[in-house]
Order: sequence, then C-alpha cells, then structure tokens
Amino acid sequence: MAEQLTSARFQELFESALQAYETKTGFTLAQHPLAVQLQSCHSVDDITSLLQGQAMAFSDFQASDKIMKSIKTTVSILTPLSDAAFLVDAVGLVRL
Repeated sequence: MAEQLTSARFQELFESALQAYETKTGFTLAQHPLAVQLQSCHSVDDITSLLQGQAMAFSDFQASDKIMKSIKTTVSILTPLSDAAFLVDAVGLVRL
C-alpha cells in the first residue's frame, strides 16, 4: 500500500513538473530536441556520448574525465530506474 502511495505521489509530482515545463517553454518535454535524440539511445554509452556532445557545444566547457565519469555514473543509475515498474509510466513520457 505504501509503495502505491509513493508511486501515485511521484506520478503527481512528475506530471506537475511536465506541465510547468510545457507552460514555461510552450512545448512538451518529449518534443524537446534532446529528448528526441535520447529516444534513439539504447545503452549507457549511447546516452553518455550524446550528453558529452551536448556539453562540448558550450565553448567554455572543458571536457574533463571527472565530469564525464559523473555523467556516465548518473546515467548508469537512472537507466535501470526506467525499467522499474512504478516508474515506467512516468519515465516513459520522456524516454520510451
């Protein structure tokens, strides 16, 4: 029962954040160019490479191993969460 309440609360917060993003930007997060590119990623390495390319687009970004290691670690943690039963509906809005 507690897991269902937590899941419902997370879903509510996530949907609220998506709505706030849409209100502020004028388009849904799923339509964002980066989200569209993420749809074609099938591994942690794919996601990391995409994010590294995005980060390098900033002229003041120094591609350090420490930053990229942090990004890869974060993606490695978040990727399995997208398969968690109680997160599938919410995360699927961004990453199918």
